[in-house]
This record gives sequence, C-alpha cells and structure tokens, in this order.
Amino acid sequence: MALEEVKSYHVQQPVQPKRQEEQHVPKQPPVKKPWFTKGEKVLYTLGVIIMAVLAIVVVNFSSSVDTLNRDVQQLNNQLTDVKTQNDSLRADVQELSNPNRILTIAEENGLNIRHAEVKQASSTP
Repeated sequence: MALEEVKSYHVQQPVQPKRQEEQHVPKQPPVKKPWFTKGEKVLYTLGVIIMAVLAIVVVNFSSSVDTLNRDVQQLNNQLTDVKTQNDSLRADVQELSNPNRILTIAEENGLNIRHAEVKQASSTP
C-alpha cells in the first residue's frame, strides 16, 4: 500500500516543446585540451636536448679513452721489443768482450804478448 501512495505523489512534469531559437543556434565544437602545455613542451625539449648532448659527450669520451688505451698498449709492445733487443745486445757484448777471444784476434793481427797477464777493464758509467 505504501508503494501505491508513493506512486500517487509522483508527478510527471509536462514536456515543453523546444524553442526554435535554441534549435537554430550552431553549437561550437568542443575545445580540445592539448596533452602538454607550452611550458611542459619547452621543458621536455630542453631535457631531450640535454640528454642528447650528454650522450654525445659520453660517446666522445669513451672513444678518446679507447684511443689512449690502444696507444698505451702499442707503446707497451714497443717497450717489450726494445727490452728484448737490449738483452740480446748485452749478451752479444759479453760474448764479444771475452778476453780469450780478444787475445786470439790480437795474435792473428800480429800482436805478441809475452808472459803478460791480460785483464778486462770494466766500463763504469
């Protein structure tokens, strides 16, 4: 019964016809909001530019470090070769400075040594 009472109180409003003025007014298209504001666009652009510059600097730095490492490695290889040559030449100097060899060459060239003791002079820098 309460339901019937509520239905009886429900009043329907009469439908009003639309005015002709409202029908002829052209509707403006809705204003589209941009995804980013101008300030955000500027900030994002600056951020991208800064990131690109930093990436270029890092790549350039890595390239120069790599070049320096190659140069250092090449110099180390040259140093090793020079050390090997120096060791070989030192061995040759010791072999060629043997007193018996010197005496043999001296006798072949006509030097007569009589009961003399041959001593090797040491070279001190």
